[in-house]
Amino acid sequence: MGGPHHLGDLQYAIMRVLWDEGEATVSRVQERLSSGEERDRALTTVATMLTKMEKKGVVAHKNVGRQFVYRALIEEKSIHRSMVHELTQRLFRGDFSALVSHLLTEQEIDKEEVERLKSLIAEKGVKEKRRGR
Repeated sequence: MGGPHHLGDLQYAIMRVLWDEGEATVSRVQERLSSGEERDRALTTVATMLTKMEKKGVVAHKNVGRQFVYRALIEEKSIHRSMVHELTQRLFRGDFSALVSHLLTEQEIDKEEVERLKSLIAEKGVKEKRRGR
């Protein structure tokens, strides 16, 4: 599934649990979410959200006894790509250079990180040259 995936904060947090765990019951997802936040999420809230996410096509479940065990249908990379694309469209009118410029000017970036970014840009340039041949 390569289409756009619009996930809210709770949905994204649930996906992270599923990516980490591979598969998880509603109670396991709720437990993991509660361990990372100051307030607990109700089990019914997590169950309702997982049902909505299944209707969106981003998760699926199987029955194990009387419990539903959920798994992610979408890879983390695909969600990141979709969400970054949406962010870039909304805030920077689709200009990825403007996004990168914003990140470079508005964030503290140490010397090692700058060098890593330079390497990534150089690597991207090499790949683009290969494709152009």
